[in-house]
Amino acid sequence: MPFEIRATAETESTNDDALALLGQADAAGAVLLADFQRAGRGRKARAWVAPPGTSLLFTALLPRPIRADALWAVTLWTALGVADGIESSTSIRVDLQWPNDLLIEGRKCCGILCVSRIAGDDAWVGCGTGINVIRPAGDAALAAIEPPPAFLSDRAPGVQRGPVLAAILRAFEDLLPQLDDPAGVANAWERRAGLAGTPYRLLLDGEATPLDAVAKRLDRDGSLVVEEGGRERRITLADARVLRT
Repeated sequence: MPFEIRATAETESTNDDALALLGQADAAGAVLLADFQRAGRGRKARAWVAPPGTSLLFTALLPRPIRADALWAVTLWTALGVADGIESSTSIRVDLQWPNDLLIEGRKCCGILCVSRIAGDDAWVGCGTGINVIRPAGDAALAAIEPPPAFLSDRAPGVQRGPVLAAILRAFEDLLPQLDDPAGVANAWERRAGLAGTPYRLLLDGEATPLDAVAKRLDRDGSLVVEEGGRERRITLADARVLRT
């Protein structure tokens, strides 16, 4: 397997650790795994709350560089691998939500945040992933999250983190060739997500009122094309966040 797990009990952020290693030959394929992150984060610097012993928190460094112009597809590719690994190890079929979340019955169970280092036409990439696996009892920080998160153990009570991670890394290995075809990754993500016709509620940067629209497809750079008020709009990765009710 081209991936090698490097585990630690605690770190600031596996993505920060990955950034220091990207491009180093001896770090290719390293999977930086932590039981707890002191400064875990998601998109737009939002905090990621994960009590020790409950989640899979890791950044998988791709074993080879990809084309820099294919970077936009890596988050979609990571979501496909995580979804395949979860399903094969737990029989839970998670839903994919643009741009970087996995859901169980409409509640978030996984977020993805990738990091990269570009050198000319090539990019070295770390696929940062946080998965809620085992629901903790009586954690006040989780109770404050709205809407409430989902955990794999809600649907698979005996789930363990190790087999889930192993299945995800096997899926990553199987899917590696797809990174040479970013448009194919996007098409595969659209099919797996059942994207066309899915309602989305989006809060655009600088706007106070959410936008309710219906997803049509992904654009060539991973942007979301939606229909709203009879016209199509293109929502870029940096322009909005998805709201869940």
